[in-house]
Amino acid sequence: MPIGCIGAGFIMDDCHLVAYRAAGFHPAAIASRRREQADKVAERHGITRVFDNPSELLTDTSIEVVDIAVPPDVQLEIIREVVRHPHIRGILAQKPIAGCFSEAQKIVDLCHDAGVTLCVNQNMRYDHSIRACKTMLDQGKLGEPVLATIDMRAIPHWMPWQQRQGWMTCRIMSIHHLDAMRYWFGDPVRVFASFRTDPRTTFPHVDGIGLYILEYASGLRCQICDDVWAGPAREGAAEDLGITWRVEGTEGIARGTIGWPKYPRRCPSTIDWTTTDIGRWEQPRWDEVWFPDAFAGPMAELLVAMETCVEPNLSGRDNLRTMALVDACYESAKTHRAIELPTSP
Repeated sequence: MPIGCIGAGFIMDDCHLVAYRAAGFHPAAIASRRREQADKVAERHGITRVFDNPSELLTDTSIEVVDIAVPPDVQLEIIREVVRHPHIRGILAQKPIAGCFSEAQKIVDLCHDAGVTLCVNQNMRYDHSIRACKTMLDQGKLGEPVLATIDMRAIPHWMPWQQRQGWMTCRIMSIHHLDAMRYWFGDPVRVFASFRTDPRTTFPHVDGIGLYILEYASGLRCQICDDVWAGPAREGAAEDLGITWRVEGTEGIARGTIGWPKYPRRCPSTIDWTTTDIGRWEQPRWDEVWFPDAFAGPMAELLVAMETCVEPNLSGRDNLRTMALVDACYESAKTHRAIELPTSP
């Protein structure tokens, strides 16, 4: 199925298109706000059709699927135009799907009313260690979950468009970790978040370093530390970067690492696990990495959903709950109190 690509920045060039070609998908056309950038990306990835702008691409009736990788504050406008074209049946929208929950709701409603299948690119769910842990939880190997943590010490490359947003970590990086907790355990009943600004980042922002506590009705507690300062590693000190996670249950423990902070070096994520039944650590390993290999997952999920007429797990409707959790984190940090999540977004 031909895929029309909107956006020609880093995430499309280095991740989406690399993963799609490896998976045998068919990115057939591309457009960006700058034609010269789209030309460059098309040449690198063998895309034969380049359009001057997204509006021209959308008139190509051979395109049934659109992959959108643009900043969140322009995504609503683009999707509003996409759904006006009846030949387009599916959209993969970059995360965050919008700059806030209310805009995300508008996007979901637009796609629903137009009969367009919407999938959101929460691609950390397709990181191999995150997915392996989900399998263990679904199989009940760890027993009842008791405590889960994600600890990130990394220095992201912030995008230039973030300077006009006034925010960065929670909606861009922490959204992955918050969504991973939802993927593993479902929705929490409340969240407490605390932010401080990142000393390295010069543009104004409300959320640099982020700390999160998620409370579940079962008694499960989840903790996330997203440290985007990670010490003065860019200022001359030795670096100590990485992402680790851990899930403790009544019958077992799973722990893992996420290799992304070492990108562009290929560093696979890992999982180790033990249970009361086996009494030893199991350590499966693989060669694939989150960036870029896992980016095939959300597109594959969208294509399968369109083929089978089944709502994708990464649907826009599901992502509204991730967006509601993210917005609750901002409210919590602003008001210095725990925020209860609505039973329905």
